[in-house]
Amino acid sequence: MSALRQKIYRAMQRRIAPTLRYSQTLYEETLGPHVTPQTRWLDLGCGHQILPPWRLAAEHQLRARASLVAGLDGELDSLRHHQTVQLRVRGYNEALPFRAESFNLVTANMVLEHLAKPEGCLREVSRILMPGGLFLCHTPNVWGYPTIASRLVPDAVKRSLIRALDGREEHDVFTTHYRANSGRALVGLARTAGLRVEKIRMIATAAVFANVSPLALFELLWIRLLLTKPFATMRPDIIAILRKPT
Repeated sequence: MSALRQKIYRAMQRRIAPTLRYSQTLYEETLGPHVTPQTRWLDLGCGHQILPPWRLAAEHQLRARASLVAGLDGELDSLRHHQTVQLRVRGYNEALPFRAESFNLVTANMVLEHLAKPEGCLREVSRILMPGGLFLCHTPNVWGYPTIASRLVPDAVKRSLIRALDGREEHDVFTTHYRANSGRALVGLARTAGLRVEKIRMIATAAVFANVSPLALFELLWIRLLLTKPFATMRPDIIAILRKPT
């Protein structure tokens, strides 16, 4: 986004939805208190980074606080280019290559929407978590307007839009299924996996069309409505915390 467009968007956001915050910022703030010197942490679908690229320094600091940090991804190229996690493993979420009770924190930042069999992944997460350990995830809400639009758009068009609006290249765009992407789905999956739901939070985030000022105006008006309590279930993203019972 150009500096001028960014300035225009921020001015509109301050006027229309002043309390709006970026979902990745909320995820980082939720994650931070759970990373301590006693933390043995696995990041699922770690990709190129744990946090957004512009938070690289904060990511280094966060990783340094934990006693152990591992990253798992199915894409070898992503693992090779990861800049903070040293213990990187190629593997798949439905068959995690770790011993039982190896970690007390497992995270998944924008990963659950890509799972064809989320029940298998959650069972594996439960297996590798220590008693009392946490699973923290950040994922799109299936009832959020970006997800609904995404499911209606053909894949070829979707890839072009993502490149234009989000700056991601085609090799960083993966198939989505949205089988764990509602509060109800997460509660059911947690129960099946033997995990307890500690918190499910529906959150709004920055406008998809932030760099297209006329569209951003109308989107921000809709987001302002989503920030009210009656429309909470339609907010675009979810942050959930699940705990393995002691």
